[in-house]
Amino acid sequence: MKQRPFIVTMLALGAAFSASAKHQETVYEHYPAYDGNDLELTVDEKGTHWRLWSPAADGARVMLYPSDRNTAAVDTIEMTKSIDGTWIASVPEKLYGSFYTFSILDRGKWLAETPGVWAKAVGTNGERAAIIDFATTNPSGWDKDRGPKIDHINDAVIYEMHHRDFSQHPSSGIVNKGKFLALTEPSTNNGMGESTGISHLKELGVTHVHILPSYDYNSVDESNLASNGYNWGYDPFNYNAPEGSYSTNPSDPSVRVKEMKEMVKNLHDNGIGVIMDVVYNHTANNDDSNFSLTAPGYYYRHRPDGSYSDASGCGNETASERQQMRDFIINSVRYWAEEYHIDGFRFDLMAIHDIETMNLVAKALKEINPDIFIYGEGWTAGDSPLPVEQRALKENVSKMPQIAVFSDDIRDAIKGHYTDASDRGFATGKPGLEETVKIGIVGATAHPQIDYSKGNNSKFAYASAPTQVINYVSCHDDLMLTDKLRKSMPDASEKERQRAARLAQTIVLTSQGTPFIFAGEEIFRDKKGIHNSYKSPDSINAIDWSLKNYNKEQFEYYRELIRLRKNHPAFRMTTAEQVAKHLKFDNVKEPNLISYSIVDNANGDEWKEIKLIFNGSDRARTVKIPKGQWTVIANDGKINASGMGVSSGGKVDVAPCSALILALKK
Repeated sequence: MKQRPFIVTMLALGAAFSASAKHQETVYEHYPAYDGNDLELTVDEKGTHWRLWSPAADGARVMLYPSDRNTAAVDTIEMTKSIDGTWIASVPEKLYGSFYTFSILDRGKWLAETPGVWAKAVGTNGERAAIIDFATTNPSGWDKDRGPKIDHINDAVIYEMHHRDFSQHPSSGIVNKGKFLALTEPSTNNGMGESTGISHLKELGVTHVHILPSYDYNSVDESNLASNGYNWGYDPFNYNAPEGSYSTNPSDPSVRVKEMKEMVKNLHDNGIGVIMDVVYNHTANNDDSNFSLTAPGYYYRHRPDGSYSDASGCGNETASERQQMRDFIINSVRYWAEEYHIDGFRFDLMAIHDIETMNLVAKALKEINPDIFIYGEGWTAGDSPLPVEQRALKENVSKMPQIAVFSDDIRDAIKGHYTDASDRGFATGKPGLEETVKIGIVGATAHPQIDYSKGNNSKFAYASAPTQVINYVSCHDDLMLTDKLRKSMPDASEKERQRAARLAQTIVLTSQGTPFIFAGEEIFRDKKGIHNSYKSPDSINAIDWSLKNYNKEQFEYYRELIRLRKNHPAFRMTTAEQVAKHLKFDNVKEPNLISYSIVDNANGDEWKEIKLIFNGSDRARTVKIPKGQWTVIANDGKINASGMGVSSGGKVDVAPCSALILALKK
């Protein structure tokens, strides 16, 4: 009884906090939005101009600095209140080479300095924004630079990589290890005669590299790179400036810009597109973020008690449904597409964003370049105040016709569930997953032979077209395929695990949708069993390129598999109607066995029929193939996209843990 007054008091305070939080949300809704193209900084013939969006501020300042750090401000310029919640200031000189920060007066207190949310060039650790002439950062021929032309997203073969992982190992033969420039070095090799770097990518045949975050992130100290700091980069700091640790001189803002452009151009010159991994769903910091220091509270969602909502699992989540945040996301991707010629965007935890924002992102990007594509993770890492029906979820992708989502259906069904390292999948002998694999094969579209009620992850056809699905079995997150196979097949030999990997990737690369592979899987690299290596050292993350010699057959299999897909549009149908018409499953009752045909020169393919049989069991299976003059494309863990013999059909044995692919040319 003695505690009752305390409880009543706390309940009253809770109600007050809740009411206050609701009031603040209402206030945010009435903030004016500014849609001009001059936010942050403009330099023209009349001088240098700043515009900061901070509707609730009682004052704002610009501090000018002669260098990127360790110097005092040489001038403080008071800003003037302007239209639509903005503050402005100007000087008559072009201040190229100078640095600046903003500070706002919030409820009687000057907040910490910030480079603002729109800084496009920054110095060491991104603490001060820089004034540079972007025209001087363009490589020779930049005005004519173009990425590869593709008609549809599923014409792409995506290769996910991290700057440091790809080039850091001594065996890479690359001089600029861990840098943007690593992907500009021609003809690198591992010292044993095998190509590395960009030459490896061309040899493998991928069409696009998906590079983990390249914007300026928070966790690596750019002033002390010798400390071997490592991070994936999912902790955004300055969204519109390149990460300094990937440049040869983080203190020079122009260098990081120019070197990233050189990387993009060199990849384009070699026929490879560049996909940027973007993380607009949260920021590295909460109260100290650039968002919070310019418009406190506005850019984030909050719980009823006023605390940060955390659907990202990283401490906060942004509020894409608010106009200024929505505009920020749209204009940011537009900027990367226009200034850096980026060919595609992968959205981290995309379901934290609302559907309307994502559709506007797609619209804006397609206006710049019709070949640009967008995909993302169709889930969150926690609950959100954003209503489920408004979230850019996998289940809502039909409402986002120009956007694709990752298929966790095919991922977990092929190799085993990601939450259990020991769990096996279809390709490693676990029965009962056939229907879920089939869901992946048809790109999660409606198909008369698919019973979605038997799907493990999805219970309905969520994709309106196969172009809305990204198929994969492995990425930077969780156990990569090699480690998953070692954990789930502890008694198997390395050769047996490699067979399982080949089967897994054969399913991915021949399924409808867009294939996605993780860097180094083609040479069977591992990460020492570490499932979340976001800050693990190079000894865990760096690709050992000597493996290309030891696992040469694995690489050749991947290369031929990619060549097969690229040569045959039957694997790249673009509508659900095409898939339902041309893809026919056979009536197979045995576990761990899937058999189907792609018929009638699907999608204009030169082959009349392609027969695909996947045997995930540890014993051979006998199947019936119609009589005919079949060309053998894959059999018993081997593949040749041009053919490697003939079969007359009839009863045919399918080797354990392997794919049999046959082609009927007429």
